Amino acid sequence: MDLTFSAADDAFRVEARAWLSEQLTGDFAGVRGRGGPGDEHELFDERLAWERALGAARWTCLSFPEQYGGREATLLQQVIFYEEYARAGGPGRVGIVGEGLIGPTILHFGTDEQRARFLPKIASGEELWCQGYSEPNAGSDLANIQTRAELVSGPDGDEWTITGQKTWTSLAQWSDWCFVLCRTDRTTPRHRGISYLLVPMRQAGIEIRPIIQLTGTSEFNETFFDGARTAAENVVGDINGGWRVAMGTLAFERGASTLGQQLTFEHELNAITRVAQKNGTAAEPVTRQRIADMWIGLRIMRYTALRSLSAMGSGELTPQTAIHKLYWASLHRALGELAVDVLGADAMIAEGVSGDGASYELGPAQRLLLWTRADTIYGGSNQVQRNIIGERALGLPPEPKVTS
Repeated sequence: MDLTFSAADDAFRVEARAWLSEQLTGDFAGVRGRGGPGDEHELFDERLAWERALGAARWTCLSFPEQYGGREATLLQQVIFYEEYARAGGPGRVGIVGEGLIGPTILHFGTDEQRARFLPKIASGEELWCQGYSEPNAGSDLANIQTRAELVSGPDGDEWTITGQKTWTSLAQWSDWCFVLCRTDRTTPRHRGISYLLVPMRQAGIEIRPIIQLTGTSEFNETFFDGARTAAENVVGDINGGWRVAMGTLAFERGASTLGQQLTFEHELNAITRVAQKNGTAAEPVTRQRIADMWIGLRIMRYTALRSLSAMGSGELTPQTAIHKLYWASLHRALGELAVDVLGADAMIAEGVSGDGASYELGPAQRLLLWTRADTIYGGSNQVQRNIIGERALGLPPEPKVTS
C-alpha cells in the first residue's frame, strides 16, 4: 500500500482534524472518549445525536458515493479519518454495524433499489443496524444455522416469514434493522440454501433478551424470531446464495476502521504506561519489557492492517484479513492482562458501587481485561482463524470432522 500523502490527503486531514476538534470540545464534549469497552450503554442518546451530526457533515460512510451520503473517499483518506477520530477521542459509534458491515455489503452485492432505500439512512444515522449471524449451535460453525425463512403470499405481496434464534446480536436493543442469515432451502448441503435477508426489528414476532457480560453491561443479546416478516425484495444477492454475501460482510468487517482501532489501543497503552510510571512498576525489568513489546506489537498491527486493506478490493474474505483479526485480537487481550498486572493488588478493588447499589463500578483496567476476553471469540474465534489460515493460506488439509 502506497503511504505517500498527496496535497489533497493533507487537506483532508486538516479538515477532519479541525471539525472533530471543534465538535468534541464544543457541543459534544460530554461524549468524548465514551462508549468504549464496558461503557457501551452510557450516553446512548447523546451518542446517537453525535452519529447524526457526523452524518449531516458527511463524516460517516466515507467510501459511499455522494448520492448515498458519502464522500467517495479513497482508502487512504478513510485511514486518515479513522486515525484522526481516535486521536480526537471520538466516542464509540452507535452506527458502526451499518457503516462498517451492512452498508458496504449492500453497496457491493445489493440492487440499485436496495442501495437507494438503505444507504442514505445508514449514512445519516437515521437507521441503526445489528447482525443476525450466530446461533446457539452455529457460532464459529456458521454454516450450521437453523433459523429458517419461507416465502409466503400475503395481502401486501410476497413476504419472507422468519423463525429461529440468533445470539450475540450486538446493539439489537437499539437497532431498526437486522441482516439475518436464514436457511431457505433445507434440502441442499450446508453452505447452500442460505439467504441473506434484511429484516425490520420493530415489529411483532421479534423478542430481544439481553445477555449480561463479565463487565456487567449487555451489549450482546439473544434475538428470537417467531413469524417475523420482511418484504420479498429484501434479500441481498441470490436466493440461496447468501453464503458468499455473508463472507463478503466478514471481509468488510476488517476494513479501514481497524487503523483507528490500532490508535485506540495505543491510547490504552499510553494510559497503562502512565500508571506504571506513577506506581513504580515501570522500573521493573519484566514490566518495562512487556510495555516495550506491546509498543512494538502495535506497530506490527498497523502494518498488518495496511497489508490486509490492500487485499480487500474483491469484497471476499482473504487469508490476509484472517491473519489480521487473529493478530489484533490476541494483542488486545494481552493488553488487558498487562493493564491489571501493572495495577497489581489494586486491580482487585472496584472503584465504587453503582448508583442503584446493585453492582460494583469497574475501573478502566478492569473493564479492559474483561472486555478483551471476547476479542478472541467474536467475529471468528482464534481457533477458527487459525483453521482459515492453515487451509486457505498454507494449503493444509481441512481439520478432521468428528463423527459419532
